[in-house]
Amino acid sequence: MAEPGTMTPRERYRTQVRAEIKERAWEQIATTGASALSLNAIAKQMGMSGPALYRYYASRDELITELIRDAYRSLADTLHSAAGAGADLAALAHTVRGWALQDPQRYFLIYGTPVPGYHAPDDITAISSEIMAVLLDACTALSSGSPVTPFDAHLADHRDWAGSHPAAPAVLHRALSFWTRLHGVLSLELAGHFTGMGFDPALLFAAELDDLPAR
Repeated sequence: MAEPGTMTPRERYRTQVRAEIKERAWEQIATTGASALSLNAIAKQMGMSGPALYRYYASRDELITELIRDAYRSLADTLHSAAGAGADLAALAHTVRGWALQDPQRYFLIYGTPVPGYHAPDDITAISSEIMAVLLDACTALSSGSPVTPFDAHLADHRDWAGSHPAAPAVLHRALSFWTRLHGVLSLELAGHFTGMGFDPALLFAAELDDLPAR
């Protein structure tokens, strides 16, 4: 994409319209969910015809891909920034929680229920791998060199999810434990399942992190 200062008036207009379409899409997702996303409904809201809107996004899946790409990119950049500032694993976890609380619908689009019939392109997986690499780096710094467990050995043969990261099997195990604990509590919190239970979800989140086994 051209830099804003070098865009022609037509390119600037197209960029503005695409941005508005995404804003309308997020509004729709917040009320009806991503699976019900409708380009025709967005076109009606914007005073456009369906065919006119399809000149900006050729399909629902193209729009969803753009939203998912933006979400993953935002989280990856946020974690890179935190790691660059010296954040440890616990601080990175709180960074993810802060990012998710800022926009729960954005979080649920990438970590919630998959959109039926939608398949993300490979570049989305690459951005997701960036996020995991930051966490694996932090887990590597905490590794205590504990004995290899049967699951560690299993992970040694099933590490595609870790991309090209050279983390040892015990580190992979720690990262998975961290990832599942983090998202388990966070998903329940964002979905409102702790409402009315009388405790502070932030304290539960911190307690779950503290309870992770040192490896």
